[in-house]
Amino acid sequence: MFGMGWSELLIVGIVALIVVGPKDLPIMFRQVGQFMGKAKGMASEFTSAMNSAADDSGVRDISRNLNTSIKAASNPLGSALDGVKSAASSLTDIDPDSETGKLAAKRADEVKKIQASTARAAADRKAREATDALARADEMEATLTPDAAPAKPAAKKAPAKKPAAKKAPVRKAAPKKVAAKKPAAQKTAKKSDT
Repeated sequence: MFGMGWSELLIVGIVALIVVGPKDLPIMFRQVGQFMGKAKGMASEFTSAMNSAADDSGVRDISRNLNTSIKAASNPLGSALDGVKSAASSLTDIDPDSETGKLAAKRADEVKKIQASTARAAADRKAREATDALARADEMEATLTPDAAPAKPAAKKAPAKKPAAKKAPVRKAAPKKVAAKKPAAQKTAKKSDT
């Protein structure tokens, strides 16, 4: 509390034992404890009195508003979003029997219809792309293997998975035999002879 460590407290205890004496030391510690308790009680009473005076005078409201203003000044975007969220939360409680409620239900139905038609269009597009890809693959296979039968025309709907076509085995050329090289000493000898 006062920045005293255990060593300083030990020295104070030894000095108190010598000055006061062992007979009166417990009485003195009891009185010091009672004084400290009274001081803590007075401090808490003072704090509660100041807090109640602040509540009565409206200082807390002013400090709360000041904190809100400081927050808004330091983060204007965040405070604007908070305002929009609070305004939007009051709009979500709509009476379904009112004109606004009926309009909201109608719009929700329209949104569902739009989402369904968009999903259907996406599925149709994917099916078209799949059939086009199959047709291109068939054309490529036909150009790679001219002896094969003509490719079948692609169906309008994408079929289930088509088994992979078997490719003709690729023949590997036989490895060439490499002639053994003569040692470097023999080569230099021939060069010097000529």
